[in-house]
Amino acid sequence: MRPPSSEHPREHGDAEASPGSAAAPPPLPEGRSAGSEGAVPPASPVGRLAATVERLRREVRAAQAEAEGRALIELAKGILVERLQCGPAQAARQLAELAEQAKVTPLEFAVEVINQAARDRMSEVTDAFLAATSATAEPAGDSPAVRLRAAESGALAADDTQAVADSLLQQALQPLGAVAVAIWAAGPDGSLTLAGSAGFSPVEAARWRYVPPDVATVARRGLTERGGHWIASLARTGLPSIGGHHHPDGGRVALPAGTGGRVHGVLEIVWPTPLAPQPQRIVRQVEALAELCAHTLETYTVLNGSAQEPGVLPDAAELMDLTDGLHDPALVLVPQFDGSGHLVDFRIQHANSRFLDPAGRPRAVVNGALLLEAYPMAAGESELFQRVERVYATGEPFRARRMNLTALVDQVPLSAVADISVSRHGSAVLLLWRIEDETARLASLLQHAQRLGRIGGFEETLLTGEITWNGQLFDLYGLSETSAPVPLEELPAHAHPDDTGAIRRFLRTLLHRRRPASTAFRLQRPDGVTRHIRVVAEPVLDTDGRLFAVRGAYQDISAQHWTEVALAATRDQLAHSEQQATERNRLTLQLQHAIMPPTQDPLQVPDLQVAVRYRPAETEQLVGGDWYDAVVLPSGMVLLCVGDVAGHGIGAATSMVVLRNALRGLAVTGAGPGQLLSWLNIVAHHLTGAVTATAICGLYDPSRHTFRWARAGHLPPVLVRAAEAAPLPLVKGMLLGAVPDAVYEETEVQLAAGDTLLMYTDGLIERRDRSVEESLRHLLTTARTVPRTLDQQLDRLLTYSRSDTDDDTCLVGIRVG
Repeated sequence: MRPPSSEHPREHGDAEASPGSAAAPPPLPEGRSAGSEGAVPPASPVGRLAATVERLRREVRAAQAEAEGRALIELAKGILVERLQCGPAQAARQLAELAEQAKVTPLEFAVEVINQAARDRMSEVTDAFLAATSATAEPAGDSPAVRLRAAESGALAADDTQAVADSLLQQALQPLGAVAVAIWAAGPDGSLTLAGSAGFSPVEAARWRYVPPDVATVARRGLTERGGHWIASLARTGLPSIGGHHHPDGGRVALPAGTGGRVHGVLEIVWPTPLAPQPQRIVRQVEALAELCAHTLETYTVLNGSAQEPGVLPDAAELMDLTDGLHDPALVLVPQFDGSGHLVDFRIQHANSRFLDPAGRPRAVVNGALLLEAYPMAAGESELFQRVERVYATGEPFRARRMNLTALVDQVPLSAVADISVSRHGSAVLLLWRIEDETARLASLLQHAQRLGRIGGFEETLLTGEITWNGQLFDLYGLSETSAPVPLEELPAHAHPDDTGAIRRFLRTLLHRRRPASTAFRLQRPDGVTRHIRVVAEPVLDTDGRLFAVRGAYQDISAQHWTEVALAATRDQLAHSEQQATERNRLTLQLQHAIMPPTQDPLQVPDLQVAVRYRPAETEQLVGGDWYDAVVLPSGMVLLCVGDVAGHGIGAATSMVVLRNALRGLAVTGAGPGQLLSWLNIVAHHLTGAVTATAICGLYDPSRHTFRWARAGHLPPVLVRAAEAAPLPLVKGMLLGAVPDAVYEETEVQLAAGDTLLMYTDGLIERRDRSVEESLRHLLTTARTVPRTLDQQLDRLLTYSRSDTDDDTCLVGIRVG
């Protein structure tokens, strides 16, 4: 990331670096700058006093920087003494000579010696900072490594968190373009206290001195997210934060500051402009600075513990006494660290008397054991260990209802559901839980089941006449709970008169035969509402076999009753509709078969064979409008036609009948095929329902062996000659019924002996997965084989048809003999 230049505005103004120092002098107070408008004239007494204060501040800061530089040089001299096995004076001379040879200042070389010797995380960070800032124009002064080591030295030496914030901002963060930093201390209740800040005005810092628990801020996001919270622009998140009104579009970073598995606070850094995604080396740098803040926050927490943590116990002893007085199981846990200071487990400091070990081990064995060793399932599905670890790290208590606790409870899974509470008290963590009462839970489940099922229970003692109802039964009867329950013998008085007989049979079976019984009746409530009720009851006998009491339940089955009534009506209506549909299809098929038989008697025409085929649709619900006609006209000409009315059902069938008969009647006029289709178009257009259809109309002249034809949007006839099959050339003609007036072209073809002419509807070739051209090629291939008779050829075409649309098919063929 290329950091913004030093010309970016700072809330405190820019500070000039003093040559040779490890830190720049402190900035001017907010609202004041050298030469700014409204500044107090230096000649006035107040101006002279302000100048003196500012000069003293600069001198103090320079002295501090010089002290930090001396501390780093002395540390480097100590490293050289140990490695060179020499005295302090010789180490000082060696340091000066090596610095002169490297052409760097003694302070810069001292930092290099420290980095080489330490090889710690700060060494990696300083190298990364050096790489990050090498490409930018740095002002004259100390190197990034010097500034970072100086910031580390100042932070570790200072007991003032405010001084740490100033050092971090000026020494480490300003080279990355940051303009402000805030160090937050985390309280055990989840609150945040501003322990130190730099780059913010005193008024702003005072306003954000304390953030109560559960208030969503940028710093709280950093506390709850282990990897920290990186924000490109504060305005996009809507989260409040310190200094948000000064840099609303600036980037923010909030990182948890912790050591030894415990988060002591948050380091929040402010950029004046939006923050781009950062490389991993920059992320590691900022994380190292947050870890550096943790050491100061740890000291801050100890010094301010009474003010920040009023409920903290000084050790686990008082917490152990507290848990012994609880009625719920509880464990007092203390953290356990490895040699590197990392949290690895929690030791069970104390288990109270209510705790029962699942393995049956005595409490003396459990006390002192490690949590994960004694109960390894704590790190399993329930993530109990992770919860405890998080509470110890952040101090925020954890509460959960109905959490699975099989790790610590040796009971059935339903009973291992518990309410959990985890809280930190000083250096110890208190874990307690309350197992849900199984009896109360089952009673609650029964109550909810009765409410959802609209079931009311009762018990009636016959000797004393005492009747017990639950609240749901009063609701079913429409009575208040202060009303007197209704005895079973009075049940007929509350029921519909037509149900009296069924109720009396129910009572006779229950009370006299002493057998379980049930019945359904209509309950007439006092509010006038009638409900359908089912009552189920059983007798309760004493030791002598005498009837002692009756218990049972009422259930409101009104919804079920009306559902059954509606279903019965629906079934009746569906059966009637199915009957109507069946009758409609039967009549349609009868009509279609009457007009369009599968075959017809052969026509007696010299030197001409005529054959027709009709194949109805395979599905009865798809009765179609395909038709054919082959008839000898009074003029001796032979009328040959096929057609297809759009749609299915009785409407298409009746329209087909009209068009077929109309064409047969018009043909006796002696008009040609084109004229016949023009007249038929007028008929189709004026039919009710705007019928559309396709058709081929042809006239065969036996004397001349010619076939004159016209088409209305239909596929052309196929001519089979000398083992070759091809469709006739297309002539123009739109489908019937589309427009009121249409003109149809006609053409003539000369037929020779042995020629076969085929006319068909699309049900012969149409497929859902093939184009018409591909289906037509298959038809032509099949038609090239010419059997001995024309009937055999038509049957062969129907047999080898690949059509899969379940549509009906008409086929007309002629063969010149």
